[in-house]
Amino acid sequence: MNPVDFLTDLFNPDLAFLPKALAVAVMSSVVCGVVGSYVVLRGMAFIGDAVAHAVFPGLAVAFVVSGNLVLGGTLAGVLTAILVAVFSQNRRLKEDSIIGIFFVAAFALGIVIISRAPGYAGSLQQFLFGSITGIPDSDLYIVGGTGATVLLAVFLLNKEFVTVSLDRESARALGLPVFWLDLALYVLVTLAVVISVQTIGNILVLALLVTPAATARLLTDRLGIMMLFAPFIGGLSALVGLYISWSWDFPTGATIVLVLTTVFLAAWLLAPRQGALARLVARRRSVPQGGPEPVVTHQTRPAPEAGTEAGETMAAGAHPGHLHL
Repeated sequence: MNPVDFLTDLFNPDLAFLPKALAVAVMSSVVCGVVGSYVVLRGMAFIGDAVAHAVFPGLAVAFVVSGNLVLGGTLAGVLTAILVAVFSQNRRLKEDSIIGIFFVAAFALGIVIISRAPGYAGSLQQFLFGSITGIPDSDLYIVGGTGATVLLAVFLLNKEFVTVSLDRESARALGLPVFWLDLALYVLVTLAVVISVQTIGNILVLALLVTPAATARLLTDRLGIMMLFAPFIGGLSALVGLYISWSWDFPTGATIVLVLTTVFLAAWLLAPRQGALARLVARRRSVPQGGPEPVVTHQTRPAPEAGTEAGETMAAGAHPGHLHL
């Protein structure tokens, strides 16, 4: 199928579910790209995976009682996030241990609940791997409203999130409410996951949170630029993934994830400064033509003078891989 045929199908009244699936996929990818920047910055990939498990009982309850899936998943995810944030204050147990206990237990509870519904196997597959059919108009509006709320919260709390992400102790010393900021970020991650489950599935949703932001991290050292690149990469990959899955009858969620992974691998290899090829070229250029540089011990190497570029770099602790605000 060529792109013109795909566009024709998007405007075909008999295929009304297709543009709704595209809208939900792109909106959720954009939101996950923005929130995922904090996930990558803080090394929270495990938390993102855990939140995807935590929303499952809410989705299951909403499905069994014919309620709203987005609302049910949000309530379950937020409740579990609150429990994790509270129990994590006990420093005898690390946060990852608490997360592992509560989020896996929540996922197990979801499986028990949904097993009581008719058509258990088909329903479970839809939740785990996503589906582009059967998205009601109400979910479209809820995803749009929820996504806008998440982006607004990120805009308002960006400075605080960055401060806590870079140095928690300094944030406490500055008087920032670290606990409440952690809780707010958990809630935002939960909302981003919930609005993405419909099309990409519970199992694969972590890719929307981590892969676009990780790809953007390879392309820039500035957080602001990273938070622009990540949603663009996510949204474009969702569009390409839906096109490929519709053209060749592939699973939508898995196809979007594979497109995201392909873009990440391309960035890892070809990124202008941090790509593997760029690092290889820079390493070869740093070796003198006449052979390796003579070894100079720390006793004989003169210290760079104050005011010189080398001295200022050492004093500032600069590193080409550091993220700048």
